[in-house]
Amino acid sequence: MDQPLRLSLALALLWGAVARAEPTHDGGRVERLRAVTLASNPADPLPEVHVAGDKPTVLVFPAPIQAKTLTFDESRIRVLEAGALSVLVQAVTDLKEGERHEIGVFFADGRAPSRAAFVLVTHPSEVDARIDVQRPEPPAAPCSTESQPRVPLPEDFVLLGYVGDKGVSVLPIKDVDELAQGFAASEGKLYFGKGWALVSVRVRNRSTHPKWTPREATFTRSLGPSLKARLVMEGGGMIEPGEFGRALAVVDMPNLNADTFFTLEVRSEDGRSLKIPDVRFPKAVKEGVQ
Repeated sequence: MDQPLRLSLALALLWGAVARAEPTHDGGRVERLRAVTLASNPADPLPEVHVAGDKPTVLVFPAPIQAKTLTFDESRIRVLEAGALSVLVQAVTDLKEGERHEIGVFFADGRAPSRAAFVLVTHPSEVDARIDVQRPEPPAAPCSTESQPRVPLPEDFVLLGYVGDKGVSVLPIKDVDELAQGFAASEGKLYFGKGWALVSVRVRNRSTHPKWTPREATFTRSLGPSLKARLVMEGGGMIEPGEFGRALAVVDMPNLNADTFFTLEVRSEDGRSLKIPDVRFPKAVKEGVQ
């Protein structure tokens, strides 16, 4: 049995024991055990989860998740454990009144909704000890003869709003050779669409270094806040020694007053990181895709 599954089972047993008990009071807050249903489409409001700085909250999912796709504000939220079917979260401190933070993760099975997202808030009188996540019931549909999900088509990107009147702009990225970290990056491209930017780069893990499993990506700059990116690895995420892989880092477009240069850093849990400097976000392109 692999580690993520053991973690999920342990959390399920732990919080199952809590579920059989009566809600308890601690510091004036009642511990709640609830089921919440995910939003069925992007226009619907996200379900709220009540978190606190002194009590963890476990989110239990109905299907395996891709823990590496977790997104959240690390300055205000901690992820204590992330397994195949559960995530244990806690606020760094009690969130202020009106303070709301989104946390999201993608499911591994590809079914809709493909992403589970919540808004974390602190409630004055209660905290969620356990949240049983439920997917909304799919709408009734006639029987289909298709055995595989439909492949996305060009018109889908327009209908979903990912491509606007200006289309998609593409800029090349210079190759990077990091001998100390054991990486070589090539075929880099920076794509700009309507409200988003994406870096795609081919990464070689040198044979003299161990396997590499990147977990997160961040765009940083000398002045201004960094941008947390969503990292997608082609082919499962692990790059064996001497092998190639493709990394894609996706981020919402920031508000820029001038051309800005970022450094894209892709990191793994063991500390190895690939840094791609001088990734230029042109102001002219930014204005064109708004």
